[in-house]
Amino acid sequence: MNEGGLESALSRMRAAGLSAAACASFAGAWRQAASGQAGLMPEAELEPADAIPSLAEAVGSARPDPALLDKLCVIKLNGGLGTSMGLERAKSLIPVKDGLNFLDFIAGQILALRAAHGTKGPRFLLMDSFGTSADTLRYLEKYPDLSSDGRLDFLQNKIPKLAADTLEPAAWPAARDLEWCPPGHGDLYPSLLGSGWLDRLSGEGIDYLFVSNSDNLGATVDLGLLAWFAQSGLSFLMEVAERTASDRKGGHLARRKSDGRLVLREIAQCPEGDLDAFQDTARHRYFNTNTLWLRVADLRRALEENDGALPLPLIKNTKTVDPRDASSPKVLQLESAMGAAIECFSRSGAVLVPRSRFAPVKTTEDLLALRSDAYCVTGDQRIELVPERRGVPPDVVLDPACYKMVAGLEAGFGEGAPSLRRCDHLRVQGPWRFEDGVVCHGAVKFINPHPRVATAQAGVYRDTEVGV
Repeated sequence: MNEGGLESALSRMRAAGLSAAACASFAGAWRQAASGQAGLMPEAELEPADAIPSLAEAVGSARPDPALLDKLCVIKLNGGLGTSMGLERAKSLIPVKDGLNFLDFIAGQILALRAAHGTKGPRFLLMDSFGTSADTLRYLEKYPDLSSDGRLDFLQNKIPKLAADTLEPAAWPAARDLEWCPPGHGDLYPSLLGSGWLDRLSGEGIDYLFVSNSDNLGATVDLGLLAWFAQSGLSFLMEVAERTASDRKGGHLARRKSDGRLVLREIAQCPEGDLDAFQDTARHRYFNTNTLWLRVADLRRALEENDGALPLPLIKNTKTVDPRDASSPKVLQLESAMGAAIECFSRSGAVLVPRSRFAPVKTTEDLLALRSDAYCVTGDQRIELVPERRGVPPDVVLDPACYKMVAGLEAGFGEGAPSLRRCDHLRVQGPWRFEDGVVCHGAVKFINPHPRVATAQAGVYRDTEVGV
């Protein structure tokens, strides 16, 4: 194997000041790519995950201990810029509800948890990117009690994009920043190590990590689950939820036949001939919510045993070096998923959680639902579905031509989200402006085939189609 391309890439990374852990992790991914390993997980090598305890079963067998909060660090992944919704700054700064954004709710949850139990913990950190750190830290200055030492984040790494045919670092002189890409959220581990935070947390007496995405406000510290994890002896715990038809293309949990270990399989790791089995939600019942619990000592040991880089399965993404220019050269972006680390520990497990702990905002449709009265804010700053929803969020479908971007959503719903408390399905087609006071019950459609903006007037709409 000619490693000239690897050495060129590592030289570029070192010149950019990236850590030895980041370089080691990239080297492992590059060698997988160069060897022809696509990180595929054939169905014949897997069996369905079974014997997954529910949250109620786990919590019911543990005695909550608030003292554990002082041994816990909450880490939120906060590297996204919200570009898919037309934004160029931290996605967590998008207003979510009552004028508050994701960061407001996250900070409120941490502070409320400490106040409720009279503890100094949990410690709180963000894994920011080069594009989100400055705005995020500036905003969080309004919460001086969030950190006793003023340290609130560490940066995820960046890696070179690779020419698809040679695996050499891609060159794009027109925009040098486009020669780099993020390595996926599996970068959590080398970033923690390379930044010095893993050693620092250990020195502070932190024994456990709770990790989730900043756009998932359902992922909050459950004291009973923390106690169960602490008592379980597990090194790694993944929160999973039941797959539905809408989740069939997302990664799922399985068990590897060769050694019995739990593994995470993403659709990019599924051979084409196995796609039917991959999407069979009755066979592979659980998906990764990207909410994890880790034992610090065991994570440090695993990193030491693997020269600073966990052997995570490779995810190869083929793109163009300039994502806005389809004619620009093809490149490979080497990524990994942080949940894939479940196979790196002999003592790993999963817990089945209700859908209420998985409420990410990936689209403006998710955002509109969250802004509506289908969700309420609890006293400890959690956002959850109102009781009459019975755990089922409203199904919202918005015309992407009009509402895919936040600016379009604000234009259509600037006076407030419609009431969706009793709405099963909402579909909005074409340009509309919703007045304050629109109430939807059952299945409601607003159809406007014309370019002129129509007005949805205040009132109750029940199982109806409104057209112009």
